[in-house]
Amino acid sequence: MACPIARSLDRVGEWWSILILRDAFHGLTRFDQFQKSLEIAPNMLSRRLADLVESGLLERRRYSQRPPRDEYVLTARGRDFRPVLIAMMAWGNRHFADPEGPSSLMVDAETGLPADPILVDRNTGREIDDTHFKYVAGPAADDNVRARIAFVDAQREKT
Repeated sequence: MACPIARSLDRVGEWWSILILRDAFHGLTRFDQFQKSLEIAPNMLSRRLADLVESGLLERRRYSQRPPRDEYVLTARGRDFRPVLIAMMAWGNRHFADPEGPSSLMVDAETGLPADPILVDRNTGREIDDTHFKYVAGPAADDNVRARIAFVDAQREKT
């Protein structure tokens, strides 16, 4: 599949996997910690952890020989998923919070004020929006991707 979103969802699109990554960012590393936090069946947790290791998002490290026990730590690829989790949390809080309010927030560590995450281009420092940025076909784009981008460009020119 040429689409980077589809390829990414193939690795982390199952919701347990995203919650495991969330917990890993909160410092959980051990099977029993993930199981207690998520209240997930052991066989399901084993599969999800194995998939995340196979996808290169987590690394499995032995911390005890007797009995054999492993921990799961974020890799560089896994740490690169952090902005996605932050964006998902902000979007979920904005659109799907309980009537009482969000269950968790990201706040400024110094002021305690809630953060309002946005997507910013590292090169220019500008917020990524439809006014200043657009999609283009990359070197691996197939005909379907090129057609989709051409359609978007045509729609953009009409406005």
